[in-house]
Amino acid sequence: MAKKSAIEKNRRRVKLVKKFAGKRGRLAAIANDESLSMEERFQARLKLAALPRNSSKTRIRNRCEVTGRPRAFYRKLKLSRIALRELGSKGLIPGLVKSSW
Repeated sequence: MAKKSAIEKNRRRVKLVKKFAGKRGRLAAIANDESLSMEERFQARLKLAALPRNSSKTRIRNRCEVTGRPRAFYRKLKLSRIALRELGSKGLIPGLVKSSW
């Protein structure tokens, strides 16, 4: 199980990303629009830099829904490999069969 503080920090980041997604998108569009003047684009970049760092989507860490583990994460299932194996062994994931040879 991951530290609760790390899990909560990531949850706060997810909330901030959702909150600032529209504003960040509009400013990025202005900053990347080459038909506008250099000053307008520069002002948009300054406003973009003034937004909270944790409102950037790249700062979110994919974590297991069960354990909070940040490594060996399967995006499709939102689980780590360890949680996937445990739940699969218990028969809680439909269609998943433990291999044996």
